[in-house]
Amino acid sequence: MTAGPLGTMIRDLHRRRGRERKGLALAEGVRLVEEALGAGLALRGAAISPSLEATARGQALKLALERGGIRLEVVSDRELEELADTEHPQGVIAVVQPRRWTLADIAAAPGAPVLVLDAVQDPGNVGTILRSTLALGGAGVIALKGTADLTNSKVVRGSMGALFRLPAVHADAEEYLDWATARGLETWVTAADGTPLISGAAAGRDKAIGLVLGNEGAGVGPELEAGAVRRVAIPLARGVESLNVAVAAAILLREVARVE
Repeated sequence: MTAGPLGTMIRDLHRRRGRERKGLALAEGVRLVEEALGAGLALRGAAISPSLEATARGQALKLALERGGIRLEVVSDRELEELADTEHPQGVIAVVQPRRWTLADIAAAPGAPVLVLDAVQDPGNVGTILRSTLALGGAGVIALKGTADLTNSKVVRGSMGALFRLPAVHADAEEYLDWATARGLETWVTAADGTPLISGAAAGRDKAIGLVLGNEGAGVGPELEAGAVRRVAIPLARGVESLNVAVAAAILLREVARVE
């Protein structure tokens, strides 16, 4: 059958304005839809095609969706590919309702830093940072102005479902700094000329840390620089200027979370 109302909604949710207006996002592929169900998110419906039932895992997912009372709209494989943002949507695209996190939901603590992204524009990097933050014990992610939309399909895919479980919010620099001050957080910004970060850098500190990563070209903005108590960097081999921001985030997060 031809894609109906759900297909129209999916097309709308490929645009940021549509996602913001509806408060919804898309999960493409078996793994992400499984993650959304496992996280207990509400699903508004799913478009499925015959290829979903080509594997036992896909068959099990379809059964789970049916048992959960999720509205299913059956389309052809070609129609699903036209609706998808990926080349291989694996026979399923679900409309999910992400949790509406706020800054109050981020429980930063010693050993559980919060990642603050200042104009990190690439959605793949943002998604990977979300995934690393969840995996390495971070408290949450705060996306400042200029950072990729957290519900962008590429962010969702890059996070591998972390977005469904980890507190992640949009805010501006002033909001973040006010929140950090009220919560007693120390703000550390990353900079190429910062103090090299060594293992156990946060050991003995009784304050949580907000770790700010900036745009790979422009770095961290002046307002955040002014509010920081420490500028840190990753020691690199001679002749190497920088790392991909998502790689840097994982390394820095691991060291800042290491409090033993």
